[in-house]
Amino acid sequence: MEAHPYATAPADSPSLESLPVQPLLTSEFDVDPGAVYQRLRRQYGPVAPVALMGVPAWLVLDYREVLEVLRNESLWRRDIRYWRARAEGRLPYDWPLLAGYEVRQTMFMDEDEHRAARASLHSALGPFQEARSPQGWELRATVASFADELVGMLAAESGAAGFADLGAQYTRPLLLMVTTKLFGCPVELGDELVMDLWRMLDGGPDAGPATGRALAAMTRLVAHRRARPGDDLTSYMLLADPGMSDEQLGRELFMNAVYLNDITGNMVMNTLLEVLRGNATVRRSLSAGQLGETINRAALVNPPVANMCFRFAARDVRLGNFWVRAGDVVSPSAAAAHQDLLAIGSSPMVGSTVSTRAHLGWGAGPHGCPSAARELGGMIVTTAVGRVFDHFSKAELTLPPDQLPWRSGPVVRGLKVLPVRYELSGRVRPPGPGPREHTAPTDNGRGADSQAKGLLAALRRLMFGAK
Repeated sequence: MEAHPYATAPADSPSLESLPVQPLLTSEFDVDPGAVYQRLRRQYGPVAPVALMGVPAWLVLDYREVLEVLRNESLWRRDIRYWRARAEGRLPYDWPLLAGYEVRQTMFMDEDEHRAARASLHSALGPFQEARSPQGWELRATVASFADELVGMLAAESGAAGFADLGAQYTRPLLLMVTTKLFGCPVELGDELVMDLWRMLDGGPDAGPATGRALAAMTRLVAHRRARPGDDLTSYMLLADPGMSDEQLGRELFMNAVYLNDITGNMVMNTLLEVLRGNATVRRSLSAGQLGETINRAALVNPPVANMCFRFAARDVRLGNFWVRAGDVVSPSAAAAHQDLLAIGSSPMVGSTVSTRAHLGWGAGPHGCPSAARELGGMIVTTAVGRVFDHFSKAELTLPPDQLPWRSGPVVRGLKVLPVRYELSGRVRPPGPGPREHTAPTDNGRGADSQAKGLLAALRRLMFGAK
């Protein structure tokens, strides 16, 4: 990418609006997005003009260009106010993806404002990041305990051998219960929260109302914790920045809930899928006990965020074969960029580990996942994946991999379900009352037995009542 500090796009260079953009979200994309990325690359090079639900955007396809966009915050802005089409009123008022971007939150800030907000989050996450701290130890124990409870619930409801959906009956409830614990929710979060997060990310027709409901839930939680502080992330965020209003912190929790439930959940599901479908390199890492490498390799094939958050050009700049005008919207595609890494990794001239640590599953650059959040996310994914293969002596897909249903939206490509035929090992125990510190937090003074019963009731609703 060439950066010319005082350059402007030549008058004869085509603008984004003047190009005959192709819709990205088509039936072909639903079936095989990789083939679409390859076709666009052949036709346009590293950067392609596409239409996202009717709105023109630049899709960045090559790894080098994607990394440049992610790293250069001064040139590629996250603040939606830089978007020229929005400022000029040219976006449809009901454009489905706009609702999420209108949430004024750390992800959509730049430079000093972004660094200050990010520092507050990092500070609040600190106690939970450190494995030897009481909060860190308890959270790690809680994640493992919840995973064990879910597998035990599966054994109690469906037997030691049978059929299960590792999405609805394991991953989704696990992440919800972890969020309940980490955020300090006074009651268990409902499965409807995950559905609202999906609706917002996938740009469905009710993305706006779904975003509003999730924001309202998080704002109510902040008000509760401001009145009754606890040993949880919400309370630590209030300590880190006491001047934040309930609405401001509610927006921060909302976006953290997106990452914790949807993005982390996708990483769990995609890792399980690559093992179950027989990906040889992923399986070798798992067999060697290298869970971190297993997850890295799976993230290369199916990153949890296929097309990352928009950036907006701060000035005219040459990118790929085109001039991008100031205020144009750019979508860096991790899924397309990973095709470059996979090609490098498959070369006999290059070691197979060269590309695995370069995956963009946690983002990159100033807006990449903060180190504390990345460590926590990695801990949750490795625990969730590891517990499955600790407890399942056998698991196989009940559908061919090419028939699995995907959420194929403009941001994520996540499995809707992960149906398996399983056999459990003899070490699985049916659920029973557990230690008080491993249960979801409550504020009503009930004893540990009541808390355990409440947790198990919530798990039953999430596992067997999910649609």
